[in-house]
Amino acid sequence: MEQNPPVEPPPPSGEIRDSLPEDLNAVENRAAYRFPDNSRRRIPGVTYLLLGTVVLVMRFVASDSSTYNGGLVVGAVVLMFFGLFSLSSGWRMSIDEQGALAAAGSAVGFAVGHASAQQVWRGIRSRPTWRVLCYSDEDPPLRRGLVLVDAVDGSVKEHFVEENLEKWDDATT
Repeated sequence: MEQNPPVEPPPPSGEIRDSLPEDLNAVENRAAYRFPDNSRRRIPGVTYLLLGTVVLVMRFVASDSSTYNGGLVVGAVVLMFFGLFSLSSGWRMSIDEQGALAAAGSAVGFAVGHASAQQVWRGIRSRPTWRVLCYSDEDPPLRRGLVLVDAVDGSVKEHFVEENLEKWDDATT
């Protein structure tokens, strides 16, 4: 007969604590972070091309088989199309978010206080681009800017600067 281990009573409700796993705790994990590169798209692209080619070749090698029909040819062509698209959109990013923030700071024409970078894609070939929102360094910020920085070559594609229209509440009142 198996003995079950004794069950401990739950702690009082004031002592229950929720905590993040170590790898998600940004306060204690100060390791350098490397943003994933878009060139990883080439791996599934090659896989799609190879799989589409194999299916297409098998269709013509085993043309008298009932297993391979016209639907597989259409599927193979679609796979090969997505493979070519994945290969053509697998840009290697040479500019990280720090480089994008620096390029945006020089493009807006004012000293930058708070800023945030977000990686987005432009165009049909999904060229990686950093979208940077930055505020001037006054308290509260008087100006803000939005800058698009190409993540492949680091050029500033577009920028827009305006007076900050946001209303900032005074925390002392």
